Amino acid sequence: MDFVRPDYGGPNTRGLVRALRAGADWVPSPVKGADAVVMLILDGLGWSQVASRSLPVLSTLEGGPITTVVPSTTPTALTSISTGLTPAEHGVVGYRIFIGTGVLNVIRWKLHGTKGAEPDPADFQPRDAFDGEPIPVVNRSEFRHTNFTAMQLRGADFRGWQSTATLVEHCRRLVGEGQRFVYAYYDSLDVVAHVYGLRDEYFEREIAFCDDLVGRLLDALPANVAVAVSADHGHVHYERRVDFAEHDELIAVQSGESRFRYLHAKKGAGRDLYDAVCQTHTSHSWVFSREQVIDERLLGPVAPTPEIARRIGDVVVAAREPVAFDDPRNPGESRLVSGHGSLTPDEMLVPLLAARGRA
Repeated sequence: MDFVRPDYGGPNTRGLVRALRAGADWVPSPVKGADAVVMLILDGLGWSQVASRSLPVLSTLEGGPITTVVPSTTPTALTSISTGLTPAEHGVVGYRIFIGTGVLNVIRWKLHGTKGAEPDPADFQPRDAFDGEPIPVVNRSEFRHTNFTAMQLRGADFRGWQSTATLVEHCRRLVGEGQRFVYAYYDSLDVVAHVYGLRDEYFEREIAFCDDLVGRLLDALPANVAVAVSADHGHVHYERRVDFAEHDELIAVQSGESRFRYLHAKKGAGRDLYDAVCQTHTSHSWVFSREQVIDERLLGPVAPTPEIARRIGDVVVAAREPVAFDDPRNPGESRLVSGHGSLTPDEMLVPLLAARGRA
């Protein structure tokens, strides 16, 4: 299997907001000429999950797949969506990021492995969302005051929803007030996939719920408004778990994702670690050095600053087969049934689908 390269200059989540607002040539036709656009991000909805089903609403929309960013994970992709920057530029290179003093869990904004303080969100990622324009973002109310929100949605007009009914109503009212672009976000599909996997009726019911949510949004909006549905990443159902225990003497710390692992070598052990991992993990994964990741432009065509480059592991292991990587310092990973972060089509291709409102 060849890995999927992110198309940072074309159909990619990095340029999604600007493309939808400008009616770029790669967005679905219902968006072009619309008086307003509501962009709904369904966290965890890979293109393969849409294409493999006959869904009453999503299967009838216009559009197709686009690429997401690398790694294909929520904090990295959502920050690219809101800032318009590649991961190499904004520096949010994963869910767990080694910042020298410890490993930062970006969603929870907790630093593990040290008694030091967490970084200031504005210092860690200094770019305001949407080029400083206060675009309304309809998001879960409990996310309003988190440091992750402060980092990736700084300057946005946050509108909290308590239920999916209020999500729809927020969007309807904002468009009625004259807003030309609204960003709505729903995260439960990703949570259900992680906890129950992709082969359980829980997931089937959740994806049906998402389909119904899109239908309700279309029913609430007039025909001069386009609804564009996309996602931050897809998912892979795990079939087995692997670890890097045989290389513990060379590894200082692990970070990244359960399918896109950064291995930070002990001092002077970078080359030995790369050679050792190539010998043990290439049967199921792609293995890169930090320099290869940068040279291959997997995180973007602009080279990262030295500070951001240090957040990338000396060795990067991207799962090719349906395996998950375990880190004994992060035992919560071992409870997940499905995950993402790597370069496979199931993780890297997400939908960009659209239709006009039908109120």
